[in-house]
Amino acid sequence: MDIYKRIEIVCRNIPYGKAATYGQIALLCGKPRNARQVGYALGRGRLGEGIPAHRIVNARGILSGAASFDVYDLQKRLLEAEGVEVRDTEDGWQVDLKKDGWNHTLEDALRFREIFEEKGI
Repeated sequence: MDIYKRIEIVCRNIPYGKAATYGQIALLCGKPRNARQVGYALGRGRLGEGIPAHRIVNARGILSGAASFDVYDLQKRLLEAEGVEVRDTEDGWQVDLKKDGWNHTLEDALRFREIFEEKGI
């Protein structure tokens, strides 16, 4: 299994205007305890170009990718440009996952599993 290829596929499918969590991506990859590996892959550029990394937040909806962007508020601005509301909290910028989170379905999970099997990953 190539976890990085799985992460890339799932990340490329995060819908426009939605935020996903590191743990959610790991779960959809079949590795529910590997949220940190998702962050590692994103932070180290292991997923290639064009990944919508700005759509990925931590489990509480806190924007945690500032270090990965050239401008400190780029993640916030990119999310807002997609219609995602970003609030300033004492813990940092935060999205409301109930409102703007990606509510993937069982069908999404099964489709990813099928893709992984077809690609042998």
